[in-house]
Amino acid sequence: MAVGGFATDGPVGNYNGKLTTSVVITCIVAATSGLIFGYDIGISGGVTTMQAFLEKFFPSVLRKATEAKTNLYCMYDSHILTAFTSSLYIAGLAASLAASRLTAAFGRKNIMVIGGCTFLAGSAVNGGAANVAMLLLGRILLGFGVGFTNQATPVYLSEVAPSKWRGAFNTGFQFFIGIGVVSANCINYGTAKHSWGWRLSLGLAIVPALIMTLGAVFISDTPSSLVERGKIAQAKKSLIKVRGDTTNVEAELNDLIKASEVAKAANQEPCVTIFERQYRPHLVMSIAIPFFQQVTGINIIAFYAPVLFQSVGFGNNAALLAAIILGLVNLGSILVSTGVVDRYGRRLLFIVGGTVMCVCQVALACVLAATTGVSGDKQISKGYTILVLVLMCIYAAGFGWSWGPLSWLIPSEIFPMKIRPTGQSISVAVNFGTTFVLSQTFLTMLCHFKFGTFLFYGGWIAVMTVFVVLFLPETKGIPLESMNAVWEQHWYWNRFVRKAAIDEM
Repeated sequence: MAVGGFATDGPVGNYNGKLTTSVVITCIVAATSGLIFGYDIGISGGVTTMQAFLEKFFPSVLRKATEAKTNLYCMYDSHILTAFTSSLYIAGLAASLAASRLTAAFGRKNIMVIGGCTFLAGSAVNGGAANVAMLLLGRILLGFGVGFTNQATPVYLSEVAPSKWRGAFNTGFQFFIGIGVVSANCINYGTAKHSWGWRLSLGLAIVPALIMTLGAVFISDTPSSLVERGKIAQAKKSLIKVRGDTTNVEAELNDLIKASEVAKAANQEPCVTIFERQYRPHLVMSIAIPFFQQVTGINIIAFYAPVLFQSVGFGNNAALLAAIILGLVNLGSILVSTGVVDRYGRRLLFIVGGTVMCVCQVALACVLAATTGVSGDKQISKGYTILVLVLMCIYAAGFGWSWGPLSWLIPSEIFPMKIRPTGQSISVAVNFGTTFVLSQTFLTMLCHFKFGTFLFYGGWIAVMTVFVVLFLPETKGIPLESMNAVWEQHWYWNRFVRKAAIDEM
């Protein structure tokens, strides 16, 4: 079918799907997959500041942290300690690459269930860990669970939600990530003083895993996935259920069938197809968006928020409380994104959020340089610690309405059906790969770069904001199978998409 005179990969339709109770419940249940990712992000940093945890597994780190002469920025610099956090992400990278074929073969829902079960196993191992090897094994199992769910869930949400509200529903995934982070920070705050607190914090990951796994069992798979696997009758039932209309689903179902037939007729491996010229913009976005999300520094700050706050002068309890405040601010800003993303679009939120975040990172660097000294050997005053927290909260708010939810939304909505699982898999793999490198090196970077660490992330935020202005088209309200039109109309990407389409005529 053609758009603007040029061939596209799939049919074009503008479906008037209703906002039904079924689609709301289904999307909320699916979005709870974010709980396990968020819980893990929040729990790691708090546990690594608990004295009982450090005494058992990382006594050398504890000795360094208690030395009065230690540089503020270097007290937690330990490659073994960072391996505890980062091992999850290398496992998640491997899982996300495998999840591409599995999601296409078994469906989005089933991969979410498998991911939840794997995360359950990892939670149990971590809660009962007796040595570092058990800790790392548990983290690896958690990584496989998160890798599967992060690959399947954003695609699930984009395929089920009506195009008019796709952005709002997809931000639900990031919202539940935020809930997971805040819940974990609260649990860390409550358990930090107990010798068994770290076991409870790590073991309670079973709770969000049970919630999302049991929920995923009872929802139906997406119409796109069912059509892709030849289950047309089930796809129609699923469409009727989520659209709430027995008469007007035929057009959408027919377009899904046509898109599936086009994909099968091409008879190419998705991993090969995605590198074709006409999919160049899709491939670039699947790599650039998740990479840029991580070099904002947000997840690193979330992982190590208690460590970071202690490093700049907060006490242990104050650092954990500050991490809770940071998480709550981020959570509230995600609600802002949910309310406006389908009204004002993705680009505006990216640009405003990026600008706010860049300013805050530069301001943080200036405040820390002025108060802790170039060498980081001065104690920061109470008034300035509050200013540091305020700047971090504004920074977290900017992320929460922009690069947080939208980095999951954009890759899940831009790909045609035949390469959608592959594209999402690449996106999640890049996300985890970048996170692994940054989390493994952050504490060393903080030790050596000191306040310059925040300038490093601020520079990346400036680069990615310019990237959005120049290269990211607006995708709000466009049906998934009509998405090719946005690339044909873009000042730069049209040279790839249109030329490829002309060559095929």
